[in-house]
Amino acid sequence: MTDKVKPGPRNLITDVAGLKVGNAHDERFATGVTVLLPDAPVVAGVDVRGGAPGTRDTPALDPTCLVEKVDALVLSGGSVFGLEAAGGITASLSAQGRGITFGKQPWPTPVVPTAILFDLMFGPDKQWGEMPPYRQLGLDALLAADKTFALGNAGAGLGATAGTVKGGLGSASATFNGYTCGALVAVNPVGACLDLRTGDLWARAFELDGEFGPAPAGVGTGAAADLTPLAGSKLHGLEAGANTTIAIVATDAVLTKAEATRLAIMAHDGLARAIRPVHTPFDGDTVFAVSTGRRDAGANRPATLAMLGSLVADCLTRAIGRAVAEAQPLHGWPSWRQG
Repeated sequence: MTDKVKPGPRNLITDVAGLKVGNAHDERFATGVTVLLPDAPVVAGVDVRGGAPGTRDTPALDPTCLVEKVDALVLSGGSVFGLEAAGGITASLSAQGRGITFGKQPWPTPVVPTAILFDLMFGPDKQWGEMPPYRQLGLDALLAADKTFALGNAGAGLGATAGTVKGGLGSASATFNGYTCGALVAVNPVGACLDLRTGDLWARAFELDGEFGPAPAGVGTGAAADLTPLAGSKLHGLEAGANTTIAIVATDAVLTKAEATRLAIMAHDGLARAIRPVHTPFDGDTVFAVSTGRRDAGANRPATLAMLGSLVADCLTRAIGRAVAEAQPLHGWPSWRQG
């Protein structure tokens, strides 16, 4: 057993054994899809704290409901249009024989909960008419699922923006006392991910092993000192609709649905540490939590759950920092690192 938190070998959510991630995006429409694909169905929970969420199949994750496990999870751009990404993924998984079978039903029904972010005002072209690209993007992301994947301007993070800079896709992992945890996030909040007093990431205090890289020149001088409630947010530019941070956290510990739900609740602290303000009326902040069930939670399960909740919250903070640090300038939006 270790006594120090360390990133996993990839520093990605796929360090949790049994998970893969696939990205797909459309350069013309400046949007994309990210899928978390487990090797086998996983226990999952969810917690929604934003005031403008867009989701599919999240009620099924209530601990009082019938469904015990999910077959995949989807993060998508495109607002309500992005919910179609799960349609392609569901059909493909069913054809592969994955999902729940009821009675004499000849084909299985996969459970693929989904959360979407709003990127409809990003980029020059969203004129897709009656054929939004998301079903195909979902299929492409599923085919791309692997242990390694791109961060920044990738998948669901392609059209994401964070306050006044480019947002993106982020991931991080941690190992501690024999457990592995991870986080995957598409960062597109109203709020700022930067401390305007220094210009550095709010997440910097939680960085492990220099994973964010050096701050840009001039950052850290303390020249700016604006900590008014909405400083650095999108609200100053009246773009309050272009928002939402959506995430998945994961652990290899054995959890019930109720425990996975508690994990998702605790993980929201990771958003609060890295984004200011967060959980606004304009954000649809949603966090899923999954358990691959490969390690026993021990005799004192509540204590183990508290420890895991702290780990995944920190992973989510770090994943948000990595998303902003990895993002590149696009369609007039500057990146934090390159301007």
